[in-house]
Amino acid sequence: MTLTLRHETEADITAIERLTADAFRTAPHSSHTEQFIVNALRRAGQLSVSLVAEKDGELVGHVAVSPVTLSSGAHGWYGLGPISVLPALQGRGIGSHLMHAALAELRAMGAAGCVLLGEPGYYGRFGFAVQPGLELPGVPAEYFQALLLEGEWPVAEVSYHKAFEATA
Repeated sequence: MTLTLRHETEADITAIERLTADAFRTAPHSSHTEQFIVNALRRAGQLSVSLVAEKDGELVGHVAVSPVTLSSGAHGWYGLGPISVLPALQGRGIGSHLMHAALAELRAMGAAGCVLLGEPGYYGRFGFAVQPGLELPGVPAEYFQALLLEGEWPVAEVSYHKAFEATA
């Protein structure tokens, strides 16, 4: 499979929305609002990284990264997600390619760290782990994971942008 990773363009927006909705349609722990979140982040100018995976001219994957706020005042932290892959192509490494590319972008930006909400068994292989002292209120601690890219671990509550409340 020849896969091309690149930054999103304006021409990709509708396809990203459709892809994201499809990717989460049957996900058991989904709010089914992920496509609305990506659009709201874009409108708010909060998509720090937005990469697409393309196969044979078709968008087959997308990853969004946006800044998060830490109660400690620590700067340079980002939230990864949502990350989407067409259901028919899940399990073929597309998500892994997007993860590695997004983390490379964060390192190039000089980011301090990255957080995400997701399955520990999957994200652990990219270096994400539960970090005591770093929490997202209201979610089970085992699903809120972090990766330190630079500096020291902060002790803080993490807040995502209000775009994560988007429902339409």
